[in-house]
Amino acid sequence: MLNLGKKQVKIVSLTVAVLFMLGIVGLALSQSGSTSAAAASSSSNIGVVNYQVLVSNHPDAAKAQETMQAEVESAKKDFETKSANMNDKEKQDYMAQVQQRLSLKDQELSDSLRSKIDVAIKAVADAKGLTIVMDKGNVVYGGLDITDEVGKKITGK
Repeated sequence: MLNLGKKQVKIVSLTVAVLFMLGIVGLALSQSGSTSAAAASSSSNIGVVNYQVLVSNHPDAAKAQETMQAEVESAKKDFETKSANMNDKEKQDYMAQVQQRLSLKDQELSDSLRSKIDVAIKAVADAKGLTIVMDKGNVVYGGLDITDEVGKKITGK
């Protein structure tokens, strides 16, 4: 039975790590949007940004990732300690709670980062007189790429 407990801890640890990675992938994919459109010429009032680049280059991105990694490590240790004397059903229930807590933390960190990026996009778009800004992945042709300017606004350079 002791072997089974170690095996479950390994499975739980792996599950927590997979959940973290899915959160990162989900953040990247959620920024690519779900609608596609053909933009008018670059002299239009439509801007485009590469949201994935803005997320990955944001000064707070590394801190958010470190925070999430620390949260995952803490959750693993917490689970290993608290689940040692639990039966299988209790372990499953507790694991669901841990996963939900990690998911909420990931969402909180992602929302904060997206909010900061969106403020910078709006500021650059307003300054350029753009009424629409789309993710570059959704644009087939045209639009004014403001990714670099938004990046500079975010970093203050």
